[in-house]
Amino acid sequence: MIIEARYQGPPGTGNGGWSAGIFAGAYGADGPVEVTLRRPPPLDTPLTLADGDVRDPGGHLVAEVRPAGDPPAPVPPVDPATARAASATYPGLADHPFPGCYVCGPEHPDGLRIYPGRLPDGRTAAPWRTPARVTAPTVWAALDCPGGWAVIAPGRPYVLGRLAVTVDALPAPGGEYVVTGAVDTVEGRLAVVRTSLYDGAGGLLGRARATWVALPAAPRP
Repeated sequence: MIIEARYQGPPGTGNGGWSAGIFAGAYGADGPVEVTLRRPPPLDTPLTLADGDVRDPGGHLVAEVRPAGDPPAPVPPVDPATARAASATYPGLADHPFPGCYVCGPEHPDGLRIYPGRLPDGRTAAPWRTPARVTAPTVWAALDCPGGWAVIAPGRPYVLGRLAVTVDALPAPGGEYVVTGAVDTVEGRLAVVRTSLYDGAGGLLGRARATWVALPAAPRP
């Protein structure tokens, strides 16, 4: 397994959702799986999987892949127009901790360009035009960042720690879809969130539960 450089999240490391999707595919379970990231996935580095453990060439544990429990309750959908209006307020356009992120970074040259904005009830929503090629890791990636942006605040970045995904159906290449996100709990540095992927008519294609970890607050000048 290799996480190519174009699939970066924080600088120099793999996007958590994409990386977790690659690891889940290699694990090959019949049902949903959960991926726990133990260190930032390195880019352009051969990684191996044995007994559910992903390791780098030095033997360091990168991630653990295990069967997941029951799928989470989906985050309710919104119509595409509502998603577009929310996306226009996406805070990451003005202040993004990782602007080169493959999923939500406005400076990534060919990323997924999922820009989740807040709804009045605190959920996030974003429209998503899928790329010309869609795979399971693409869906894992799409179900990653919209949950994080339900808790990310200026000067308080979060990174993905754990992600469990259920994919009901792959979206069609070049189609228009909607991703929603919501916070379940925040305790200390840990936030548990959910995300869901819908087609334009509100049909559920995938859902996820994730744990995000707050990084130390950035010092103010």
